Amino acid sequence: MDKAPFPQKFDLIVVGAGHAGCEAAMASSRLGLKTLLLTINIDRIGHLSCNPAIGGLAKGHMVKEIDALGGMMGLWADAAGIQFRILNTRKGPAVRSSRAQIDRAEYMRVVQKSIFSQDNLWVFQDTASEILVEDGRTCGVKTELGESIPSDAVLLTTGTFLKGLMHVGLSNFKGGRFGDPASNTLSDSLRSLGFELGRLKTGTTPRLLKSTIDFDKMQIQPGDDPPQPFSFRNKTVPLEQVPCYLTYTNPEAHDAIRTGFDRSPMFTGVIEGTGARYCPSIEDKVARFPEKDRHQVFVEPEGLDNPEMYPSGIPTSLPFDVQKKMVAAIVGLENAQIVRPGYAIEYDFVPPTQMKPTLETKRVDGLYMAGQINGTSGYEEAAAQGLWAALNVAAKHDGREPFLLSRDQAYMAVLVDDLVTKGTLEPYRMFTSRAEHRLLLREGNADQRLTPKGREVGLVDDQHWEIFTRKENQLQTVIEAMKSIRIKPNAENREIMRSIGASIPGKAVELAALLRQPQMTIEELEVFYPQLAEMDDAVLREAETQLRYEGYLVKQEELVKKFKQLENVTLPPSLDYANVAGLTTEVKEKLTNVQPMTLGQASRISGVTPAAISCLEIHLKKLGFL
Repeated sequence: MDKAPFPQKFDLIVVGAGHAGCEAAMASSRLGLKTLLLTINIDRIGHLSCNPAIGGLAKGHMVKEIDALGGMMGLWADAAGIQFRILNTRKGPAVRSSRAQIDRAEYMRVVQKSIFSQDNLWVFQDTASEILVEDGRTCGVKTELGESIPSDAVLLTTGTFLKGLMHVGLSNFKGGRFGDPASNTLSDSLRSLGFELGRLKTGTTPRLLKSTIDFDKMQIQPGDDPPQPFSFRNKTVPLEQVPCYLTYTNPEAHDAIRTGFDRSPMFTGVIEGTGARYCPSIEDKVARFPEKDRHQVFVEPEGLDNPEMYPSGIPTSLPFDVQKKMVAAIVGLENAQIVRPGYAIEYDFVPPTQMKPTLETKRVDGLYMAGQINGTSGYEEAAAQGLWAALNVAAKHDGREPFLLSRDQAYMAVLVDDLVTKGTLEPYRMFTSRAEHRLLLREGNADQRLTPKGREVGLVDDQHWEIFTRKENQLQTVIEAMKSIRIKPNAENREIMRSIGASIPGKAVELAALLRQPQMTIEELEVFYPQLAEMDDAVLREAETQLRYEGYLVKQEELVKKFKQLENVTLPPSLDYANVAGLTTEVKEKLTNVQPMTLGQASRISGVTPAAISCLEIHLKKLGFL
């Protein structure tokens, strides 16, 4: 089908074609909005700017959630994945996370194929230089080519490109990433509209020529066999699976790193932006932990046919001569050739307390932001925000209620709530520990939590819905059978229980009770319930989790109900916190700045005490809102 002519006006312009921008553009166009994806470089649409991997601890949860809602990242990762692993398999199901090594070139190919074949989606290469605003509402963007493109809404997903400045030693140069120009005027446009901007920093590792690495000196790190796809819609993955390799830094490498401290842009004050606490540069790790004589280095493939390898664990902005000495000191990398130097990049961001929970800005109606511009780090955090923002643009366009999830429904809800309520002064990274209801937010039940929501908003198609309902029906069948089938401790059953390592009960028990015994798996109970052999593995894993942890899940759900009491108390937008008796000046300022939508959100603002919440409740009762 031929693409329709370029519209005179768009429903949404998405600025930036990284993970947030691509996810947002696909969602909004699939929901019927005329969408423009505006990018500095069409060739880099879907590019993995840093490590060649998707997922990881808590990040894998968000990829599953994106997929459950009908988003794209899981499908794209499955199509380009060359190693899949489930992390934390020795720990509880709440913290197990999926991670995949990605073929960079293949990932860009599948993303671009989706983008360019999608109806209602147009792509244009240019740089946004100004947000056009009339009467407090955005009406489009102006580009560096002088084009004024009208639109009802604009979503900024600019990544590291806002006044991006890269550093290698004391040398620095403008750019959004190696090989791409920065966006140098859009920040000024945002400031002129009254937005506060800050400065953050991230970094990447040197890239190494694969043929010059001695892998025999390293520990091989294979993936899972068989690989488990990200998407609930996939059973298998198409590409060949390959290993990673593990090596370590050492005292010699650390000595080489220390020789560059006096020329480090980080230690000499050249870099102004705040770096990522949980992904520090190797020079930062060596300086902060002098007692450690080694740090892990995972040598990861960049693709099946890519000649480069990515040494994860040594991001750096040290001078290039120091980088070469450091790499040469690491076992297996003695003769490794650096084909791209590591570098740090600092960039502008918009502190996210200036956003509503929909990711629309408070200051300009119709202007949304997602990804690193909101202070986050990571592909997955960006994609989750891009989808969230797009669903809210579509809801507003269609006159529907905003798309909002609570913290007990999704990690992406924890992410957005943390950003708009607490803000961040450093690159925000998602962890399972950030979610107080994480036992309810497992990877395995992301579809149960969110696929009905995706169906409701129109992003889950018939095929996806059929896959979900088939799994859900199987799951309910298994759970009901495990709770209803009772096993008597007769001679025959006692012998079977001994053979599978089960403790023999003194009376008849449900299969579910046997499953709760330590070390027992649901597959071992197939002898009592043969139909288990016909069920999908994902169904068995989720049924096992729900049955084994049923008591804990019930307690968690009871806690959620208590929290809901606060979440259900809406705060009127006109509420003047200066007139609330009993609040400190600090609390009044914070409430006025954040403008929380509910009493629950107010309770999560840093510095807002339980006593302050009580004052708010009393004030609301006086006004007749409670």
